[in-house]
Amino acid sequence: MTVVAQHTTAALSAMLDDARRRTLALVDGLSGEQWLGPKLEIVNPPLWEIGHLGWFQEYWCLRRDHNGVLPGSLLPHADALYDSAKVAHHLRWDLPLPDVGHTLRYMADVRAQVDERLLRDAGDPALHYFAQLCAWHEAMHAEAFTYTRQTLAYPELAAAMADRATGGCDGDAEIAGGRFQMGAVDDGAFVFDNEKWAHEVEVQPFRMARTAVTNAQFAEFVDAGGYSEQRWWDRQGWAWRVSADATTPLYWKHCDGVWMRRHFDGEEALPEDEPVIHVNWHEASAWCRWAGRRLPTEAEWEFAATTVPDAPGIKRRYPWGDATPTAATANLYGSSGRCVPVGAFAAGDSAWGVRQMIGNVWEWTSDWFQPYPGFVRDPYAEYSEPWFGNHKALRGGCHATSAGLIRNTWRNFYTPDRRDVFAGFRTCAL
Repeated sequence: MTVVAQHTTAALSAMLDDARRRTLALVDGLSGEQWLGPKLEIVNPPLWEIGHLGWFQEYWCLRRDHNGVLPGSLLPHADALYDSAKVAHHLRWDLPLPDVGHTLRYMADVRAQVDERLLRDAGDPALHYFAQLCAWHEAMHAEAFTYTRQTLAYPELAAAMADRATGGCDGDAEIAGGRFQMGAVDDGAFVFDNEKWAHEVEVQPFRMARTAVTNAQFAEFVDAGGYSEQRWWDRQGWAWRVSADATTPLYWKHCDGVWMRRHFDGEEALPEDEPVIHVNWHEASAWCRWAGRRLPTEAEWEFAATTVPDAPGIKRRYPWGDATPTAATANLYGSSGRCVPVGAFAAGDSAWGVRQMIGNVWEWTSDWFQPYPGFVRDPYAEYSEPWFGNHKALRGGCHATSAGLIRNTWRNFYTPDRRDVFAGFRTCAL
């Protein structure tokens, strides 16, 4: 476990509270059968998921000490209900879960006791690490709750509308390439084990699209019969397309000559200038073959996001610099509540002139999710290690991602068939 910089008790408590407010907002208004929902491989039952968040925080912040994990919980049999490493996904709908009221009380009781421990053990570096782990873990679940609401056609949360003004941002950025330090540096900031540590990588010169692929651009592929022509798909991709009977991106339909899509519990005309979203890695790769393009590697993506032309050795935390994200630089949680046009947020451009590398939509890369050299797993062993080699890597965050969570070195990962998540892609020239 990496030692992280010490925060004040108030700051740690605020991180945990911010994550909890988002969680509660996302489940507010659920009723009856919505708390369990249908049994699907790609979502958790919301009632189980909020209980898991309470359990996770209790497990790491209250029950863990220098002797390991202490037995017992504020909730009887909590380990048998909520330990995601031991409770098979398909069983989570059938467990004897506490009702909504008791589950929310358990979450609140854990939060209160964590605050008490933060005050009592303010100098414990391990507690500082685990409090941040729990805050960011809950922030990730909040994003999952958001796409669960989309999957299950629950209503969209009300959100402020971001500035959708766009500027010229066409074509490719010419990126010189070179050697750089890929991955996170050990500067005391919290990072996940799959980001550790920075290691030298050489990137050849390449050209990267300044924006993500739009709905209009992807619709050209669909209209041209892209889903029916095997030549655009690799073997695994075509097998997925056939088995899924996919003929369009998820949630699209053609109505009276116009492309429409389901957006949460409503329908809307397909926004042509927004990034295509809810496409999986196979669909992104097929579009690239059709268009004569390719997906970037993780190294190319991070090089374009972090480095500065003619300034070797400089590596930015965010594409625009080291200043934390704002509503002017990135479309993250709190900015808009949905995607915006790919030409918006010019203030967030990278030094190479590439737009929206942080926020709006997750971007598939060509690479399988793999450990960096010298990988050592962190205490939360199930976070990264089980998924190396069978998931594809994504970068950049989306409109539902916490601004405190994301950075240029942050790596997301999904199996190449997942298209329920808020993922799209940008491309490079061959």
